[in-house]
Amino acid sequence: MKQLPGLDASFLHLETAQMPMHVGALHNFELPAGYHGDFLADMRRHMAARLALAPALRQRLVKMPLNSSNPVWVDAEPDLAVHIVGITLPPGSGQAELERQVGLLHPVLLDRSRPLWKFHVFDGLADGPAGTRRFAMYTQLHHAAVDGQAAVALGQAILDLSPAGREVQAPASPRVRRELGMVGMLRAALGNQFGLVVSAVKAIPGTVEVLSQIASQQLGGGSNGAISAVLSRLQGQGAAAGGLALAPRTRLNVTVSERRAFATISLPLAQVNAARRRHQASLNDAVLMVCSGALRRHFLKHGPLPRKSMVAGVPISTRAKGDTASNNQATMTVVSLGTHIADPAKRLAHVLAATAAMKASIGALKSLMPSDFPTFGVPWLMQGLSALYAKARVAERLPAMANVTISNVPGPTVPLYMAGARMLTNYPASIVVHGVALNITVQTYDQSLEFGLIACGDAMPEVAELAREIQTAFDEFAALPASVVAAPVALPARKPAAGKGRGVAAKGGSKGAVKKAAAQPAAVKKTAARRPAGNKPVAKKSPGATAAARPAALRPVTQATPRARASATTKKRPAR
Repeated sequence: MKQLPGLDASFLHLETAQMPMHVGALHNFELPAGYHGDFLADMRRHMAARLALAPALRQRLVKMPLNSSNPVWVDAEPDLAVHIVGITLPPGSGQAELERQVGLLHPVLLDRSRPLWKFHVFDGLADGPAGTRRFAMYTQLHHAAVDGQAAVALGQAILDLSPAGREVQAPASPRVRRELGMVGMLRAALGNQFGLVVSAVKAIPGTVEVLSQIASQQLGGGSNGAISAVLSRLQGQGAAAGGLALAPRTRLNVTVSERRAFATISLPLAQVNAARRRHQASLNDAVLMVCSGALRRHFLKHGPLPRKSMVAGVPISTRAKGDTASNNQATMTVVSLGTHIADPAKRLAHVLAATAAMKASIGALKSLMPSDFPTFGVPWLMQGLSALYAKARVAERLPAMANVTISNVPGPTVPLYMAGARMLTNYPASIVVHGVALNITVQTYDQSLEFGLIACGDAMPEVAELAREIQTAFDEFAALPASVVAAPVALPARKPAAGKGRGVAAKGGSKGAVKKAAAQPAAVKKTAARRPAGNKPVAKKSPGATAAARPAALRPVTQATPRARASATTKKRPAR
């Protein structure tokens, strides 16, 4: 008997008909030439052989007595005729019909009396090149069992590197387990909860120390404080935690309904990598930049576009390298998207600064996000609050912390096979919640970057149009000259706190985007001022003209003194 950790169980307690808490993906498959078999039957046989490698698919939940604490996982043998079902589409169907089917199936809750997964296999699709047969599959896995990284690990267990597949060793005979009665289950639950309380008490001194360090950095002038100042200036609004104010309210910040709209798009991975390397950006930076451009275009057309920057909630994995456990190990942070900035070069500078600020602070915060915690009585409380939250439409009353969820999950970069069929695409399908009615999840697969967009069908029914705008936004990002954003942000000078160092440069994909904050001069370097949009040569200007010509997003927060301006314009620095 294994009791669900607190984080995993939260996805069960918060689930309602309006907020299904399963994740999954839409896969397209191409069968070998000359195939004349029954793909649904082949898929069931394939999964029967792979269940030994996928414990998450062989467990079901059992509630604790009186629903007093989190449920437990117990072994169960799945009925594959129930868990893998066939759906015949109108002959010649394509991607649009598949997306419509996902929108219809996603709101259907998984049966909690069985293992929490289901595969929907579609036939009736138009043939591929040379008449090859094609099938598709929409998978559902409950978030209580897997997060994004765990789902990738599960895919490695059930997918193959070649059409021939691989030999799977037969599982050992299961050990007979004695079922615990009500008293036994209560005793086990109380023992587990007591251990969690002890662990929580022991963690208090470390938590206080981490919070003190974060406060010191924000108030004492470490790199986090400098980055926060830049973000506050870029966003044009008061600084809050991490340099961000609350998200502006949009039509996405509503109580979601049971309707879902789903859309997909693929970008060529090689071109994405070439573009982001040219700007010294990480793949995650590129994803956020592309989503920012698409959201700006979409809200300009369908309105209203907020005057302040939209904010993305970004899941961050806390999973150790090599950890393939079927559970949730992640936390959430927020990143400003710069949707209020029309110039794509300035918007990219904004995104790079925002991700640098997030990276500079998330390391310390990871240790404050436990995956398990005492939960005695929590199921009643969370289920009641979740129902009340929807009924009272609290999402429309509370300030918005984020407008959209954007998640980037690393995936395989080689083609994979299942039951002899080649998997052509792997579009993720995730969760929308009250107050954040749009989720964009991205995963690398083979030679593509696969986007899966799911939205509340009432808040954003035109999500397919947003998917097309992602392509336009990527074309805009790829067309930016490298010199335009070679130095995304120049940080203002901050005096180190007494006894403190000069701060640490943020690590991550945006190499060189953020230097040691305290080492920066009081005014923006002359080199940055001489880098105009379009990379055209500029005649030498006086100190006053140089400051006037500097883009608004890169001007100092406070006006420098005449002496400081003179120093800044005469001091030379090599161009980066």
